[in-house]
Amino acid sequence: MVMLQGGAKNMPIKVQGDLPAKLIIEKENIFVMDEKRAMSQDIRPLKIVIANLMPLKEDTEIQLLRLLSNTPLQVDITFLMMKSHTSKNTHQSHLNKFYATFDEVKDKKYDGMIITGAPVENLPFTEVNYWEELKSIMAWSDKNVTSTLYICWGAQAGIYYHYGIDKHMLPEKLSGIYKHRVLHRKEPIVRGFDDVFLAPHSRYTTVKKEDIERNEDLEIYADSEDAGVLLCMDKIGKHIFVFGHLEYDRLTLDYEYKRDLEKGLNPQIPYNYYENDDPNNKPDLTWRSTSNCLFTNWLNYYVYQVTPYDLDKED
Repeated sequence: MVMLQGGAKNMPIKVQGDLPAKLIIEKENIFVMDEKRAMSQDIRPLKIVIANLMPLKEDTEIQLLRLLSNTPLQVDITFLMMKSHTSKNTHQSHLNKFYATFDEVKDKKYDGMIITGAPVENLPFTEVNYWEELKSIMAWSDKNVTSTLYICWGAQAGIYYHYGIDKHMLPEKLSGIYKHRVLHRKEPIVRGFDDVFLAPHSRYTTVKKEDIERNEDLEIYADSEDAGVLLCMDKIGKHIFVFGHLEYDRLTLDYEYKRDLEKGLNPQIPYNYYENDDPNNKPDLTWRSTSNCLFTNWLNYYVYQVTPYDLDKED
């Protein structure tokens, strides 16, 4: 095992200096390092590439940067967009300025990768217009990324591509804050988790627990009687699947619920979210400590502890 050089410092995420998300999280007193400052430190940053498939990309940027900041490690972020898909909710100028395409990163190696959720659950994977491109990225990640964290639809896509486990439609949208229980507590990915914890879900499809259990290469580390499997991974932590949305902010489910109301979709009030099930009440934030544990554990135990110091020399 090759360790990264340099002592622990008060966390830094390295991003482009004029990324709008940087200004927002700095106001939360989160230390974000710009490129000039990062270059002055004698430390090799972890290189993390984020395939952001969510429609409101700037919101997701903020959510993920906030969580990746909760560690003494320096993290160098690259955002990745799908060349084969035109975003309807994020200005192309933002994507052109702050995002790379797969063609621009495919000859590089990364310590870690995150593949987010996407609002395409009702489509078969093969009907998603960027499916072939995403398959190429997931195939590339096997040789060029130390560990990949897959979120919600990204987790469903990843477990289908790597292990052939398909998703299934739910009778109605699963939306709310659900109780989960930790399994196999000795695994570092759940280190620091409470025995029982809360986590958000927002999806129309699910991956069945019995399908995962039939695969001897996978292990389940947290699940829920009401929401199903939340967290599973392979034996070495190269592929980690999170079927919920632990990265969500306090008001993300509120936004989604009210958006669907305006669309006339007649959504159910998110479960266990608003006090007295009243959407006029501000929801409590009950999953942030679990989110911080998850992302810190991933970066430390499955990226930092196992990645080579010189990525280009890895076979």
